[in-house]
Amino acid sequence: MKISTFGFLTRRGVRNLGKHWAMTIACIASLSVCMTLNIFASLIEVNVDSMVSYLGSQNEMVVYVDPEADDATIQSVGNALSGTAGVSRVQYMSKEDVLNQYKGYMSKANYRVSLSDLSQMETISKQFENISGVYSVTAPIEMTRTFVEVQQAVTKVGRGLVLVLMAVSIITVGTTIRLSVFARRREIEIMKYVGATNRMVTLPFFVEGLTMGLLSGILTAAATIGGYAYIVQLSPTLGGLWQMLMGTALVPLENVWPTILTYSLAGGALVGGLGSMFSIRKHLNV
Repeated sequence: MKISTFGFLTRRGVRNLGKHWAMTIACIASLSVCMTLNIFASLIEVNVDSMVSYLGSQNEMVVYVDPEADDATIQSVGNALSGTAGVSRVQYMSKEDVLNQYKGYMSKANYRVSLSDLSQMETISKQFENISGVYSVTAPIEMTRTFVEVQQAVTKVGRGLVLVLMAVSIITVGTTIRLSVFARRREIEIMKYVGATNRMVTLPFFVEGLTMGLLSGILTAAATIGGYAYIVQLSPTLGGLWQMLMGTALVPLENVWPTILTYSLAGGALVGGLGSMFSIRKHLNV
């Protein structure tokens, strides 16, 4: 295909957006809504993961050292704890530190241990009990089990919702473009009769679908980034349960907006471009 022909067909595809403006608006609007809901579902999943990690970091395991242990044993316990897979932080508290902090409530030297994977707390706590020099281990196993169950449930629901909304987006774009193709089936037939190749017939529709997808992606990114920025800005003013659950766990906007923009544009272009190609395929046989 010549460059001039390619340019002509590309411009024609863009112009078709204006000629069939009602279908164009319907397609862009519906795809934008589906993609926005899709991305917000993903953001909820990401923030729930962050919330569980935050709450888990506030619920440490306490490994009490044998009161008769010498300094070498205490050090070996600390090394064993730090070397355990899944441990993210180990903090030692001597007897003096404990007495100063708890005012005589307890006096056993201990290690405060944070885990990178809360689902391993019960297993790791049992490992710690078998370390030489460890007197006892306390761990909020039931609480962390609840956190993990909530995280897993939200992950399953979120991913299911993402898949459903993705399917709805593809069906919506495909249906809208099929209507556009059907309305111009005579035009396609005439192009085929005068010798146009399948590629020449398909290109304008592909450009049309691709452009609608990119425009939908831009709207999706703007709506999602703007909405999430508002939530992040509003978050510090919410007290009570929100602060207890989220604290500083809400993922900052600067950490997610590049991903939102990339997925919005790439997803819109992919759905729009491929949707148009599959929609026109059956009309090419004249």
